[in-house]
Amino acid sequence: MEKEPAMTPARFTECLLHIRWTPINLASALQCHLSWVEALEAGNEEIPADLAAWLETLAQAHEALPPPTTYRGKMSE
Repeated sequence: MEKEPAMTPARFTECLLHIRWTPINLASALQCHLSWVEALEAGNEEIPADLAAWLETLAQAHEALPPPTTYRGKMSE
């Protein structure tokens, strides 16, 4: 069985952008140290396959279901 290619740091960052999360948001969601998330982002740690799959799923959902545009510029009266 062929091993799937690991998620690249560039794709990791792209997924976070689609989800609208910063590394701090991800560290908070995972309840891990920010330094580890930053190491993933920099390519100094390999991105675990289960984390990569989860981020891909979230990113694809956000790409497929963008926020509604009807509320842009909306203010309280």
